[in-house]
Amino acid sequence: TMEKNYVSMFLLLVAISCALAKDVGKKETKETTAKPKLPQTLSRGWGDQLIWTQTYEEALFRSKHSNKPLMIIHHLDDCPHSQALKKVFAEHKDVQNLAEKFILLNLVYETTDKNLSPDGQYVPRILFIDPSLTVRADITGRYSNRLYAYEPSDISLLYSNMQKALKLLKTEL
Repeated sequence: TMEKNYVSMFLLLVAISCALAKDVGKKETKETTAKPKLPQTLSRGWGDQLIWTQTYEEALFRSKHSNKPLMIIHHLDDCPHSQALKKVFAEHKDVQNLAEKFILLNLVYETTDKNLSPDGQYVPRILFIDPSLTVRADITGRYSNRLYAYEPSDISLLYSNMQKALKLLKTEL
């Protein structure tokens, strides 16, 4: 086992030095500085090419200052409904393209903000918040007992709700 540890440590050091050596050769260009490449852990599989915010506070700040609506996805890693919705969301080209017009946040924990659980703390649920920091209670899914729930079969409804959130933005603000 001692030998295995040494080999593992050696391989780790080789991998790190290779990664560092690659970065040294890169020159800073306009392309690399324009869009920061975020670690893909923030997407949690909801769309790796999208830019996700890390916290609710950051998302609110960005929404307000960019005048873009905020889309918050509440989900859990071990929830089969969340996983099924995530798969459809990530594979849906139109949803992914439209999502670029939003400030995005996906949460695997509940926030203390009661506005984000207007009708309960269930997952998956998706809420839209406009740049005036108002939760859009008028943009809901099709379930009367869980207003902000979406199932994989509801992806086209989610897409039209995303369009609605953007349209409301233009007419109201």
